[in-house]
Order: sequence, then structure tokens, then C-alpha cells
Amino acid sequence: MSLFIIFLLLYQEFKNIKLAGIVFLNLPLALTGGVLSIWFTGGIISIPSIIGFISLFGIATRNGILLVSHYQALQSQGVSLYETVMKGSLDRLNAILMTALTTYLALIPLIITSDLPGNEIQSPMALVILGGLLSSTLLNIFIVPIVYYLSNVKNDDT
Repeated sequence: MSLFIIFLLLYQEFKNIKLAGIVFLNLPLALTGGVLSIWFTGGIISIPSIIGFISLFGIATRNGILLVSHYQALQSQGVSLYETVMKGSLDRLNAILMTALTTYLALIPLIITSDLPGNEIQSPMALVILGGLLSSTLLNIFIVPIVYYLSNVKNDDT
């Protein structure tokens, strides 16, 4: 249900199914890392880990929106598609990496102290967010620009 709502919100933002789909592509990328982090640590899905997935989807969606909205702004200025993807990706790389790094650093203490009383809820949530954000960030840097370029190459004269 949350995935459907996210897609509807993305469509509302971009007014374009293709752009909403490109941003939505971040969610399977994030889901992959979250599922792998659960699998490597015992394979138990709990309510806190599901809450972690919902938080993770929000962060991953934000990163995709940052990229795609900047691409749109550059293209509206008349920049060619190739330059749009290259310049837009480089311009937003720092913002995406700083968000991810800050989140990583905030979550590491929660994961390290997972055996302490009171961390039964925080630790699974932090683990999912950390694993999913790692995969989402790495793949977002490469996959979203490639998909954006390939989906718009027919519309560009260059």
C-alpha cells in the first residue's frame, strides 16, 4: 500500500508517469539492500524492520527526486541530454552522499549496541535503513542517470 501511495505522490509531483517510474526505481534498489541486511543478520522480519523499510523508501525516494528534478531544470535551460545527465549527477552527488553518510554515522551506534536493553526496536530498524541506503545510494548514482538518459535519448536531438 505504501508503495502505491509513493508512486501516486511521485506522479503528482512530476505529472509524468515516466519520471515517476524513474524515481520509483530507487525503491527496489533500496529494498535489495534492506532485504540482504536482514538475511545476513538472521533473516527475521519484524515490525521495527518494516518501519525501517518505510523510512528507507522515503530517503531513497528523496534521492531520486533530487536527481530527476535537477535533470528537468537543466533540460528546461536548453542543456543537451548528455550534459544534463553528467552535470546534474555531479551537482547532486554531494547532497546525496552527505545525506547517506550522515545517516550511516547516526545508525552505526544503534547497530553496535543492539544487544543492550531497549535497543530491540531500534537495532532492526537501523540495520534495514543502513543496508538499504548503502545499496540505494551506490546504485542510485549509476542506475538512475542511465535509465533517465536511455528513456529520453529518443526525445533529444543530440
